[in-house]
Amino acid sequence: MTRLPPGALLRVLAPALVGAAFGVALQATEPGARLYTTASPGLVAAVVGVLATCVAAFVTLARRRADSATAAATEAAARQAAEEATRDRLRFFMRLDHELKNPLTAMRAGLANVEQAGVMAVATAGTASALASVSVQADRITRLVSDLRKLADLETREIESAPVDVTSLLDEVAEALGEIPAARERIVQVTVPRAPWPLPLIEGDRDLLFIAVQNLVANAIKFSASGDTVEVRASEDGDAVLIVVADTGFGIPEEEIGQVWQELARGRAARSLPGTGIGLALVRVIATRHGGEVAIRSREGEGTMVSIRLPVPDRARTAPPVADLRHNRHTPGKAAV
Repeated sequence: MTRLPPGALLRVLAPALVGAAFGVALQATEPGARLYTTASPGLVAAVVGVLATCVAAFVTLARRRADSATAAATEAAARQAAEEATRDRLRFFMRLDHELKNPLTAMRAGLANVEQAGVMAVATAGTASALASVSVQADRITRLVSDLRKLADLETREIESAPVDVTSLLDEVAEALGEIPAARERIVQVTVPRAPWPLPLIEGDRDLLFIAVQNLVANAIKFSASGDTVEVRASEDGDAVLIVVADTGFGIPEEEIGQVWQELARGRAARSLPGTGIGLALVRVIATRHGGEVAIRSREGEGTMVSIRLPVPDRARTAPPVADLRHNRHTPGKAAV
């Protein structure tokens, strides 16, 4: 937006203001005095044009200032509305946790009493199946409430900040794959650059970053079939470290891509699989709280690639110097320095 230099309008109007002040003073001291002058029509037209330009500039500047103030007010209102929506969502999660905790505890206690009383042994096959289904659904709701509580807590509490070695973190994620039975049926590869230099350290909460990457790997395994490939890759990306988890699994329909980062989002492929729909939302919040970004690309029937981009602190001081090869070429017949 073009802005007039400070004081420019005042300098343009100064002669007119001085003339007006002189006229007022003359009228006050000599009421009967008259001053006559002659001027060419061209000069009069020029003076009128200058005054009209000054008035137009003043009006334009006033409008731009008003528009700028309106835009700032609109942006502030939008930011406040977004913050209020976040607070409302967190209050909803906390209220849901509070309201469901007691009924869930009662349900689980009742099921435990039924099992201890030996009712399951004498129950019909249909009754036993119904009780088992209730137990599974109670466990699912318990996990859902727990995940929502974690999400709400993560968006509000302070997170720890310490140097994190991404290479070591991914090695730990690879070791934890033994806890996922289906991982043995996938081809899982972890690729981390170690030459010519290792990945730079990032700042953050190591435990939360581990949860984020492990969630992505668990999702890749869940939404793929036996024999599919799951790759975990890390690399430098300018002033950040890029962590990518890719698979050759089921993929996500194009119309569902925009919904995957939302809480409780579960696409068609996920409805027949266990889960709460909180995993990717948790990853997004963890990345955002670390000043990072998330992205996803997917083709249905071909696979999915999810990335987390995390900033590297003081990157300008830690980056190795880059030689300019145009001025450092070896000349044949001479020793290279």
